Amino acid sequence: MGRRRSGEGPGDFGDRFGEGFGRGFGGFGGNGDGFGRARKFTSEDLQLMLLVLLAERPSHGYELIKALDARSNGFYSPSPGMVYPALTYLEELGYVSVALEGNRKRYELSEEGRAYLEANRERADLILAKLTHFGRKMEVMRRALAGEDLAEGTGWVRELIDARRALKRALLVRTDVSPDEQRRIAAILARATREIETGATDAKPESP
Repeated sequence: MGRRRSGEGPGDFGDRFGEGFGRGFGGFGGNGDGFGRARKFTSEDLQLMLLVLLAERPSHGYELIKALDARSNGFYSPSPGMVYPALTYLEELGYVSVALEGNRKRYELSEEGRAYLEANRERADLILAKLTHFGRKMEVMRRALAGEDLAEGTGWVRELIDARRALKRALLVRTDVSPDEQRRIAAILARATREIETGATDAKPESP
């Protein structure tokens, strides 16, 4: 493997080790809510996830694979053929250091890697949040097929599950409305998004 070229960053890894790192990944790059579109990650997605895990604690490659599997509830368990080349590339960039423990390598985040991760923290957090989201969604589907309580053990309360489904149905039946109605719906969703993100509400408290 050649050394790092000037201007090369983690995103270039997929061009060199492309198999399994489809750049057509839609789950995180698109609207992010479809199972069929969320099976593949870009090279940078995987690298950021590995850096986040290594920021938590130094790990062996197998431990990183198991950690991703656990966070996604089995939804995403990358093969060693994907993870170890990614770790080698991160080592090449100087973002991780390696210590030999017998015949195994123990990876640790370097200062340069920590700086890169902090510079991309928002994207990294979003990727991991979506990974957790898909894992919970899989558990909801499993429980639905088994006739079990959809909310139990998923981390989502029933009210949220029902509200998400109701919103999807409402948008589906309103798909052919006029442009003015579309703008009204967009304003409602934008307001709701702000309230969700801030944990606040635009409504004024009632006077005592």
